[in-house]
Amino acid sequence: MDTVANVLVGLVAALHAYILVLEMFLWEKKPGRGLHGFDAPMARATAPLAANQGLYNGFLAAGLVWGLIAAEPTGHDVQVFFLCCVVVAGVYGSVTANRRILFAQALPGALALAAVLLAG
Repeated sequence: MDTVANVLVGLVAALHAYILVLEMFLWEKKPGRGLHGFDAPMARATAPLAANQGLYNGFLAAGLVWGLIAAEPTGHDVQVFFLCCVVVAGVYGSVTANRRILFAQALPGALALAAVLLAG
C-alpha cells in the first residue's frame, strides 16, 4: 500500500506543479486561456490573480514532495497535512469558482489522502 500511496501523492504533486506552470507562465497563452475560455484581454487582466494562485499550487506541490522525501514519521504527517490542504482548496474552488475543480483537484487529493492514511 505504501507504493500506491507514494505514487498517488507524486501524481497530485505533479498535477499541482502543472497548475503552477499553467497559471504563472501560460495564463495568457492558448493553454491558460482555454482553461477558463478567456479571450486575450480577460487573460491579461486576470494574469496577476492567476499567478498568485499558481504560486499557492506550487507550495502545495513542494509540500507533497517534501512529504515523499522526508523521513518517517515526518513524511507521513506532512503528506496528510498537504493533502488535506489540497482537498480543502479543491472543495472551496469548486464552490466559489468552477465545479470541475472538485474532480480535477479535490478528488485526486482525497484518493491520495485515503491511500496515505490506509498505508499508515
